[in-house]
Amino acid sequence: MNVAQALAAGAGLGLERLDAQLLLLHVLGRAQTDRAWLLAHDTDLLASEQEAAFTRLCARRAGGEPLAYIVGRKEFYGLDLMVDPRVLVPRPDTETVVEWALELVGDRPAVVDLGTGSGAIALAIKKHRPDATVEAVDLSAPTLAVASANAQALGLDVKFRQGSWLDATDTRYDLVVSNPPYVAEDDPHLDALQNEPLTALAAGPDGLRDIRTIVSQAPGHLRSGGWLLLEHGHDQAAAVRELLTAAGFRAVASRRDLAGIERCSGGQWLELG
Repeated sequence: MNVAQALAAGAGLGLERLDAQLLLLHVLGRAQTDRAWLLAHDTDLLASEQEAAFTRLCARRAGGEPLAYIVGRKEFYGLDLMVDPRVLVPRPDTETVVEWALELVGDRPAVVDLGTGSGAIALAIKKHRPDATVEAVDLSAPTLAVASANAQALGLDVKFRQGSWLDATDTRYDLVVSNPPYVAEDDPHLDALQNEPLTALAAGPDGLRDIRTIVSQAPGHLRSGGWLLLEHGHDQAAAVRELLTAAGFRAVASRRDLAGIERCSGGQWLELG
């Protein structure tokens, strides 16, 4: 079997061409950016063990396992992150909240990322603002092990804490940011995400359980003028803005992702004397 035949076999299993290409590059030990190499070497023959490995990986992908778990990596905001089933696969949508956070980071920024997962948000902020003091919180010790490994591999100094949201710290911050679970527990879309950790996805009957908790906790952990930014579901922006306003946040607003969906909402905490 040559390269072209392998990709055709992947398509025959129902895989998208990009997925088949990335799996083949992984088997061949080449970078995920080497797709042009495949075109230039489409008649190159695979060794028998490479062919067998590619077939196994294609079957896993066809069965619904996320590509990132199969290859063990995911690119996020220019960072190459290690991922596995202990963490949610970072989504491009989440880059919207990172961009907003970087706009708000001040001269002496103290930042905390709640429910850090792979560490994607915290590490992206630290990468682009090395002067910031960045902490990251997660309830799961196995999840924090992945995030810590990413920080070490990238050489980024982020402090990790185990705990539930802001219960894990008594510090006050300039910026609290989170991509918490926000899917309703009976949402049919969860069926398509069964390979990923449910605790990082579902949040009560309306998907807002954890967002309510963070909004209620944040005023006690923000310096005056600090901001809270929250990623949420495609149809939750209005509800999250209402929660922020009711809690006393000012300048409440939402940001849209590249698809034009209101993907994150936030507000500023002002202590008025």
